[in-house]
Amino acid sequence: MIMGPLGGWSMRKVDSLWDGKIKPGFEMLVNNFAAGIWGMVLTILGFVVMSPVVTWIADRLGEGVDILVDNSLLPFTSVIIEPAKVLFLNNALNHGVLTPLGTTEAAESGKSVLFLLEANPAAGAGLLLAYMMFGKGLAKASAPGALLIHFVGGIHEIYFPYVLMKPKLILAMIAGGFTQILVNVIFSSGLRAPAAPGSILAVYAQTPGDSVLGVTLSVLAGAAATFAVAAILLKMDKTEEADDELVGATAHMESLKGKSSSVASVLTGGAAVMTRPIHRIVFACDAGMGSSAMGASVLRKKIEAAGYSDVTVVNQAIGNLTDEYDVIVCHQDLADRAAQRTPSATLVAVDNFMASPRYDEIVQMVGASRG
Repeated sequence: MIMGPLGGWSMRKVDSLWDGKIKPGFEMLVNNFAAGIWGMVLTILGFVVMSPVVTWIADRLGEGVDILVDNSLLPFTSVIIEPAKVLFLNNALNHGVLTPLGTTEAAESGKSVLFLLEANPAAGAGLLLAYMMFGKGLAKASAPGALLIHFVGGIHEIYFPYVLMKPKLILAMIAGGFTQILVNVIFSSGLRAPAAPGSILAVYAQTPGDSVLGVTLSVLAGAAATFAVAAILLKMDKTEEADDELVGATAHMESLKGKSSSVASVLTGGAAVMTRPIHRIVFACDAGMGSSAMGASVLRKKIEAAGYSDVTVVNQAIGNLTDEYDVIVCHQDLADRAAQRTPSATLVAVDNFMASPRYDEIVQMVGASRG
């Protein structure tokens, strides 16, 4: 949880030490050796220094959850969980605390309510239903599609911009979260294992027979509670709502996430809008060497000549791509494969890595993204 972001940030700092100073064709050699050596250093650091700290924090949080369970106060965790979800802190809480504790409990009793604290889609469904009924403009129009993605697809981040647009709606989310947890506690319901993603289908797939009623009632009650509170807040809100509020909230969500959202186009009407400047460009080919390395070198010189010194241009094997880049350049025959691995990036397909007129278009794209 900690070493991942630190590792990525520090690796970029290490790469910047010789960025643009390596002769074309040797980038892969230097970068691979640097990544291996620095990765070993971070591994040792994480094992010796960070592991005891993280273990201590997890133990204290676990004790806190035990206190809440023993005193029937578990529903109050929604006060922490619901704001944490919107701020993209839920993974640290879920995977660092709830899932390990829930796994231990499920191994002993066959199920755990802790798996339902964060994954239950009830509160988000209630919010989006309220927007469908009482929202305005683009928020109202996009809510049905967002509801399907959230409730069935299990991608909860789709509703985050609706809360960021009107922060007072976090009260509705807390009300729904509190209600669904309370119902599950009353009925002693739980899941056999984590529901991932947080789709209603995944939830029922992990629900044992004696918890079906409790889980069903928790979804209905949680959604109803959020809907009721959100409906009141939306009806009381007399401010004019411009369509660009949702677009701006979506951009804010992506800034909190640290990268583009794969479902953002549903909220922005499908418009391909750059919500932040381009900083990372990757060339991809089958092996991640040879032609892509030379193409990256050509574009890197053009980017530097245009004065965009903060833009990194790297090359990568298509099989090793991760969805962390702003722009991906690949041969036109590999476009479909690249799009599947980097759905958030802008795809530029070329037929010649060494002399493509599209490189000038990319430089112009970088400039436009700064506007």
